[in-house]
Amino acid sequence: MRQYALIALAAMIITWVLSWGVYRFALRFKLYPPIRERDMHSRPTPRLGGLAMFLGVVAAAGIASLNPFFSVIFAEPGPIIAIIGATALIVILGIVDDLIDLDWMIKLAGQFLAAGLIAWLGVQIYSLPIGGRTVGSSWMSFTMTVFAIVLVMNAVNFIDGLDGLVAGVALIANGVFFVYGYLLVRQTQQFTFFNLSLLISAILVGVCAGFLPLNWHPAKMFMGDAGALLVGLLMATSAIAITGQIDPSTIESGTGSSGIGRSQLVGAFIPILLPLAILIVPLLDFGMAVFRRLRAGKSPFSADRMHLHHRLIDMGHSHIHAVVLFYAWTAVMSVSCLLLLIFDSGWWALGFCVVGVAVCMAATLAPLGRRKRLEVAAQLTADKDSTEALRENDPLDDASASGEATTHRHEGPVL
Repeated sequence: MRQYALIALAAMIITWVLSWGVYRFALRFKLYPPIRERDMHSRPTPRLGGLAMFLGVVAAAGIASLNPFFSVIFAEPGPIIAIIGATALIVILGIVDDLIDLDWMIKLAGQFLAAGLIAWLGVQIYSLPIGGRTVGSSWMSFTMTVFAIVLVMNAVNFIDGLDGLVAGVALIANGVFFVYGYLLVRQTQQFTFFNLSLLISAILVGVCAGFLPLNWHPAKMFMGDAGALLVGLLMATSAIAITGQIDPSTIESGTGSSGIGRSQLVGAFIPILLPLAILIVPLLDFGMAVFRRLRAGKSPFSADRMHLHHRLIDMGHSHIHAVVLFYAWTAVMSVSCLLLLIFDSGWWALGFCVVGVAVCMAATLAPLGRRKRLEVAAQLTADKDSTEALRENDPLDDASASGEATTHRHEGPVL
């Protein structure tokens, strides 16, 4: 654990320093695109954060390669070369897109090429994490891996619309996934791919933590497509490095007093549930966007202003509140799955999930209730003002009032 923590710390410091350097460079040479209609910021802001994040990843991997503790990972250089090569390709593609706005088909082709490079050099889904079933053929394994990586890359890229959103969500998700992988390594023998997954997760945690200070609202710099695609690619690779290799029967099983044991829940479901849980928000937004655009007869990659983060802002949430809500939903879903691995009883995870979802749902819908109360109050005020205005302008009412006053003035005993 200590070695991974040191790598994460190194990645964080290096990325923070590089981010400031890239930020100064971008300002000096005015390397920032014009503001688009769907953008949430109001002043031109550099989008070269992905370059700093990529350099942080490379530097952290270089430091790890000098540490004997990680020699088992670098003994087979193929996967590492593939990962670095694929991230370099995707970052170059993202930077060009951030500067000149590439056609979506070119971007998608580049994503498939990067994913294919990783799958070709060894990081593949060799078994399905339900029952330990192996994939039917090498071509099927290759195809599943490529599509899984491209899906996650686009899902992460789709939620990149608010300051600090992707960096924070990735920080939480990879932190939880690192704990999950570390527990698996302790319960099973030390597989190369397990350690590779832990190293990727630790580096991503450090890189996101180092970039977040410049990306927090109001952001000085965005990670852009280069950063979002890099984060998605590495998250997918880390998940595949464990999920695609694990045999659920090797996970230590146990049964709690509730009768719900790890052999039933963890061995069968956790290896596939946790990767989905940490990506639940990006995948949900991605699925809704694709369905919405296809139904409208548009390209699934055409831009719009209907993403989940846009809807939260339109509901009445502030920028920071919307980002924190995304953090909360990610934490609740991912930690709930992690608790299934930590505790023998599944009721701990269920209880945490139910309470967490209830709190997140109440916080998400709070502006609607506040808006309804304001509308009711405004309507009552308008009705009251309207009634008073009618009274003031009604001559009959004035005459009646005058008559009443006269009557009261001459009231007295009749002689």
